[in-house]
Amino acid sequence: MQIADLGDVQLHCKVEGEGAPLVFANSLMTDFRMWDRLVSLLPGGLRIIRYDKRAHGLSSMPPGPYVMDQLVTDLERLLSHLGVSRAVVVGLSVGGLIAQGLAARRPDLLAGVVLSNTAGKISTQEVWDGRFAAVRAGGTEAIADATMQRWFPQPFRDSPEGRAWRTMFVRQMPEAFLYVGNAIAGADFRASTARLTLPVLGIGGSEDGSTPTAGLVETLAGVASARVHEIKGAGHLACVDGAAEYARALTGFLREIKYI
Repeated sequence: MQIADLGDVQLHCKVEGEGAPLVFANSLMTDFRMWDRLVSLLPGGLRIIRYDKRAHGLSSMPPGPYVMDQLVTDLERLLSHLGVSRAVVVGLSVGGLIAQGLAARRPDLLAGVVLSNTAGKISTQEVWDGRFAAVRAGGTEAIADATMQRWFPQPFRDSPEGRAWRTMFVRQMPEAFLYVGNAIAGADFRASTARLTLPVLGIGGSEDGSTPTAGLVETLAGVASARVHEIKGAGHLACVDGAAEYARALTGFLREIKYI
């Protein structure tokens, strides 16, 4: 177990391999195990860095609610703590918002960014307020089924593995949803992401009911260095139910930008 003590927050992280740093930021209500299948399919020569955002997994949970600037700063400080000065960051969902925020603030730290199953702005305040009310009243169980319907196609959702993802979701603390959800609800990177000049790969899933690929395409429409790859049949956690194609797309991007 590796814990990065950043003072006001302690982040659980895992660092594997040697070479070019590849950093993963995962979705709301998951821990960094969501990348396990994908990581196993990547080539050698990479320093794989995964972490649990604050209030998730084995990381600490400072008092909330949070704003996106805190989550971006956490990643910025984690990279400094690990001695990383140039990386490719892969962010999925809220991880994609974190990656966008870091790319806007510290492009000098990045060789490229992969924005997966995300957008410059995710949903509306009204939608988030409804989810917050449900979680306050009934805990994470109150929204678990609806979330899984947005996250995964039905065949995967009904499989033993799909049911395990539901279990991961409900075992996160309700405060994790409320605190980090507040950061998501208040984040809008559409303007700053449109100004990015570093290499960008967008990855979407054709069955993603949380962040449809159309929103990612719209977010990246003005970024000359960006392209979007949609994985047919994959849902919101495209690195899980579309892992093989995701790995091919990511590896191709890393080679394209001469990172590996």
